Amino acid sequence: MSDQTKNDYKAIDAVVNIWTDEALSHRPDWGDEFFVDKMNAQSGLMAGLSLEQMIEKMEEAGIEKAFLIAAHSGRIGMPGCYHMPYEVVARACEKYPDRFYGLAGIDPFDGMDGVRAFEDAVTNMGFIGAHLYPHWYELAPDHAKYYPFYMKCCELDVPIQMQVGQSMVYSKEYRTRSVGQPITLDTVACDFPELKLIGIHVGIPWHEEMISMAWKHENIYIGSDAHRPKYWPKSFIHYLNSYGQDKVIFGTDFPVLEFKKSIDDIDGLNLKPQVRRKLLRDNVIRIYGLDID
Repeated sequence: MSDQTKNDYKAIDAVVNIWTDEALSHRPDWGDEFFVDKMNAQSGLMAGLSLEQMIEKMEEAGIEKAFLIAAHSGRIGMPGCYHMPYEVVARACEKYPDRFYGLAGIDPFDGMDGVRAFEDAVTNMGFIGAHLYPHWYELAPDHAKYYPFYMKCCELDVPIQMQVGQSMVYSKEYRTRSVGQPITLDTVACDFPELKLIGIHVGIPWHEEMISMAWKHENIYIGSDAHRPKYWPKSFIHYLNSYGQDKVIFGTDFPVLEFKKSIDDIDGLNLKPQVRRKLLRDNVIRIYGLDID
């Protein structure tokens, strides 16, 4: 692929953690131990990045836009758990509307108060979808506690991202089980065929199962974040480069993965030109119904 062909469009990163000083003030103190020691993220990033610095890094990688997560990681008050306030992400999106979109984290234990807050985030704060970490609640994606949120996503016509595959030990004081096995999306997709379900983090080590779910259900998609593309399983690369080319979206889970290193890895996969564009841009625009070219 020529450089000209590569550069006639820019990527959209669908999974990014907001990393400003304000955002970090709401996170627990397990960042260095997890992100640096376990995930090999750059230690310098732990001090925080301004939105302008993040945009500069995105530009260097050829990434035009990013979805910022207002993550809800566990129940407030439990060790290592936190809720990123929706307002933190909303202000970033308001400041740079051409660069950032917001994803609203959900906590199933918030019940209908959480559903109403999520609806407000979408209808009044500009958020474009939901985000869920099932392992933080030790409830598989097909648990009934999530269903009111799934129903609201359907009503609002917005997708939901959720981590599938194994979880890690984020806080040694609050170890979580890997409850996000991709097969559990089967029940959800059957019950909510109009709900756009995105299983992020590839589904590793159950990536074959994740592929089978995306193949079975027209409303299930795969997020390719959190695992370096150069180490993606061969079966996933084959799926992406062939019959699954319309079903996968690009993400980094920044700062777990760096922007430019991820793009460079993807260019090393020798994907078909149309597949590269679908992965990096076209699929996420279609799935989220973004009003951009």
